[in-house]
Amino acid sequence: MKRHITALFFLLFLCLEGNAQLGFCTGSKGDPIFQEDFGSGNSSGNELGAGVTSYRFVRQDPQDGEYTISADIGNTITSWHNYIPQTTISGGKALIVNADFNPGKFYEKKISGLCENTTYEFSAFLMNVYNKASNVCANDEIPNNVKFEIWDETNSFVLKSGDTGDIFATNSPIWEQYALTFQSEPGQEAVILKMYNNGEGGCGNDLAIDDIIFSSCGDLTEITTQEGNSVPIEICEENSPFTITIKASPDNSVYEEHYYQWQESSNSEDWQDITGANTQVYETGPINNTTYFRVKVAEDIINLSSNECSSASEAFKIKIIQKPLAPVSSGDINVCGNDDIPALQVNTDEGMLVNWYDAEIGGNLLAENTNSYIPETEGTYYAEAVNADYDCAGSLRTAVTLAINSVPEEEDEELQICPGSDLQISAGVSGFRYVWNTGETSEAIRVDTSGIFSVEIITDTGCSVTKTINIKPVDNAQISEVKSEGETVTIIPEYEGQFLYSLDGQNFQGSNVFRSLPGGVYTAYIKDLQECNLDFKEFPHIVIPAFISPNNDGINDRFELKGIEYFDSSEIQIFDRYGKLLKIDSGKDFIWNGQFEGVNLPADDYWYRIEISGFKDLTGHFSLMR
Repeated sequence: MKRHITALFFLLFLCLEGNAQLGFCTGSKGDPIFQEDFGSGNSSGNELGAGVTSYRFVRQDPQDGEYTISADIGNTITSWHNYIPQTTISGGKALIVNADFNPGKFYEKKISGLCENTTYEFSAFLMNVYNKASNVCANDEIPNNVKFEIWDETNSFVLKSGDTGDIFATNSPIWEQYALTFQSEPGQEAVILKMYNNGEGGCGNDLAIDDIIFSSCGDLTEITTQEGNSVPIEICEENSPFTITIKASPDNSVYEEHYYQWQESSNSEDWQDITGANTQVYETGPINNTTYFRVKVAEDIINLSSNECSSASEAFKIKIIQKPLAPVSSGDINVCGNDDIPALQVNTDEGMLVNWYDAEIGGNLLAENTNSYIPETEGTYYAEAVNADYDCAGSLRTAVTLAINSVPEEEDEELQICPGSDLQISAGVSGFRYVWNTGETSEAIRVDTSGIFSVEIITDTGCSVTKTINIKPVDNAQISEVKSEGETVTIIPEYEGQFLYSLDGQNFQGSNVFRSLPGGVYTAYIKDLQECNLDFKEFPHIVIPAFISPNNDGINDRFELKGIEYFDSSEIQIFDRYGKLLKIDSGKDFIWNGQFEGVNLPADDYWYRIEISGFKDLTGHFSLMR
């Protein structure tokens, strides 16, 4: 009796298990071991293999109890959608089924290549192809309703089953993915998939199926460091080789037991098993280059060797930040000393920045974050590439040299030429090549006209400098007047220009002002710079006091003239501000003490007239101070 109760309980368990609802794998899925995508393209596909379905195959829109394989629908049945959206995993063709009038099985296929004692996810995309917007069925629409069953390899019992529930029509075609999970039997490597139409044929209940997929389902496993860090690790190349201990942490959502196989990859695509790395914790060997690690996890140790029979974690990346390649120089630069200094230039890989130094190792930072640098002096400068995203060592430095070729220092000249004469002009420096704007090529040339002359002075390095000589007619040297004020004499030229001045005809100066001169008869001279013309004028230089203060202190007590004694005939007159003559006498003997008829005159301005034979009268005023 006990044996019968146990058997009954087992059958009840299978029944409950077989009617469980649909659901996706909540852990990590392996690579698909089976995928039916029904082909690509828009043409009609071939009929299914023998025994897969009892429905009749056609190459147009199927009627009740018929099917086709195509991406082109709605041609003869206008109440269907007129296209299949390419939003499944594979796109392309799909299985199009027009349900039979009687509910029942419409698809059966044996799926081989499974792993024993392994949890799997079965999934498929379904779509109601009836276009609700056509309103053909009105309120009589029969929705899709499909039942999935997974049977054991011997077709003896159901491992898992589930129903989609009603799938009603929509105004536009929409794929929906359905799935269920099951566990394969020990010692069995295949299952049988069966699909049933739960609804009746009629208006509606026409469906498309695509991407029938079987994948292993395992725990979702995360790789972390011993400290629990799961983000990628980044190490500068100068700090490698690098070793780290990492840990696999499954979420226990599927597996009850866990077996591990660590793998490594250089690109996260091609994976190799790490021999002997079969524990939950793994200590890496020395890492010199960017490496990815992942761990395969299986519920049975015999399944570790197959990607289809195990689940794999996301890749854990250990990135070695390689030292950047040295910048590539755009070339050393030679520049003439009178030219602007151009920028030294280098190129680097994308994402790299460039810093400039004055030494190959160490040295001073001259500029940063720039591929170009303009130095102030000639020399060799060094460009270093650094990774903009990481605080790692820079590249080897690239030397770029700036050579500055010297040129003569020249200043333009302005010269004057005498009428009817010629003049020698010169480049001013020796030992170079010369090209004048006259076509001559000597260091110096002679010219006999005014104008602008230029000479290009060319060095042996090909650098050049141009000197310009502006030759003008000489300025007209004539004296307009000579001013004698106190002990200062100023020669006023008649015309503007550059002249030389003298009071003795021998010693000339550029200034027309002569200071601290004693009184006397002088001759003023003026000549142009080329000494073409010379003009002169004799003039009296009388030192007249600006004020007198007759207080008997011995300083400026009297009005008397220095230099008047050099003239044979002279007369001096003193007036007050109203023109009253206060004193008149010969220049040689003239002295005035600020009195009139023995009476001291008040402080005020007084006027004088000096008459010298042969010269223009001199007039002016002075102050009497008390």
